[in-house]
Amino acid sequence: MKSLLPLLCMLLCASAYGQDKYNYNTFNKLTPLAGSDYVIASVESVGKMMASHGDALLFINTRTGEQNRVDLPADASIHRWEHVKMDSLGINLILLTGRTVNLDNNKKGIDWNDPIQIIAVSTDGKQKTQLTEDKFFAAQWTIHPRTGAIVITGYYDSNNNGRYDKTDKDEILVFDLRTLKRVKV
Repeated sequence: MKSLLPLLCMLLCASAYGQDKYNYNTFNKLTPLAGSDYVIASVESVGKMMASHGDALLFINTRTGEQNRVDLPADASIHRWEHVKMDSLGINLILLTGRTVNLDNNKKGIDWNDPIQIIAVSTDGKQKTQLTEDKFFAAQWTIHPRTGAIVITGYYDSNNNGRYDKTDKDEILVFDLRTLKRVKV
């Protein structure tokens, strides 16, 4: 009986892995991007084994039908995205917040203990720039309407333990959204 247990476990794992072929994509939050020819959609992979995984964004050119997909790591999650358009400053981009790095390198992959990053994506989906570093846990952000600067609050995991504690350093980061470069303080 004990010799059948490993065989039974192996068959169960193989059958569960085999179910992954029935995954399909769903498209959510279809939104036109003002000042461009593009529509954006969030993409989620849905299957029998888990509700959804592997978030991505799809940029669709409404003139040509061309599609550009912005993929994130398989276990990453997009929390939200926001279209930022400031004609007077020449800014037209998408700001994306989500967890995209497994900072504590645990076996579960990217989870709620990992940092939230802020990523700027062009309105055609061809350029992606991560503003915050992997070790920076972004908490809140706002955009100043006159200067086009994004102000981000959060903290650095200075002792590399993957969580917020007294020794971690709180920071305020400022980036110019025209250049996507950090403003020196």
